[in-house]
Amino acid sequence: MKYVNRILNLGLILLLINPAILFSQSSSRFSREIFKSDKGDSLLYRQLYPDANPMRKYPLVIFLHGSGERGNDNEAQLKWGVSNFASDRMMILHPAIVIAPQCPKGMSWSNFSSNRESIDMVLGTAPTKPMELLANLIRKLIKTLPVDSNRIYITGLSMGGFGTFDAIERYPHLFAAAVPVCGGGDVSRAASIASIPIWIFHGAEDPAVDPAHAREMYQALTKAGAHPGLTVYPEVGHFSWLGAYSDEMMMEWLFRQHK
Repeated sequence: MKYVNRILNLGLILLLINPAILFSQSSSRFSREIFKSDKGDSLLYRQLYPDANPMRKYPLVIFLHGSGERGNDNEAQLKWGVSNFASDRMMILHPAIVIAPQCPKGMSWSNFSSNRESIDMVLGTAPTKPMELLANLIRKLIKTLPVDSNRIYITGLSMGGFGTFDAIERYPHLFAAAVPVCGGGDVSRAASIASIPIWIFHGAEDPAVDPAHAREMYQALTKAGAHPGLTVYPEVGHFSWLGAYSDEMMMEWLFRQHK
């Protein structure tokens, strides 16, 4: 019997540490959805709905994936990060409506023109089609779901980190807080988002997105009177989201934010 118990305990341990199993469990909690605009355009997304009192209102979390998860399978966007919001612990401590849209191939969440030295958003430039659809989806969800409009949060990694900055710089009135991970934004617009609580994450040795973008945005926000957070992981490359979305302090901070 002791031998059998050891085998069962070992199986349980393997289940807990196997990322593929954990991903499968959490991804199954997201329903498959599609948003269609009046113009006939569509945006695929996955939705996590809290198993709690349907009469109360819940925070809305928008999660933007990176460039490698673009497509039309309505599945790849769940690969990194967003499953942390669907864990047993998070669904008990912080029940929320979580939306994970999927950007089509060849498109992007942001239309920043960027190089290694700077990132710019041309004033008056229209949002990308996926970002425009996302903004309209958020407005629809506010009307159709029990969303607490004072607690709408946005976060994203890599391309989604750029998208997070793009979203709050275009629609600052929508969001109560933002967590951009290994991304960048237009520092010239820092004053327009100074009132939004922001926690920036990056890897100090990121080979894909220069960590200077994170430091420059932090400095611009601070100069504009904001009090942003900045976490730069030493000896970490592009996968800084592994630390960011596993950070319980960040999660607790995020769900405390209100407009």
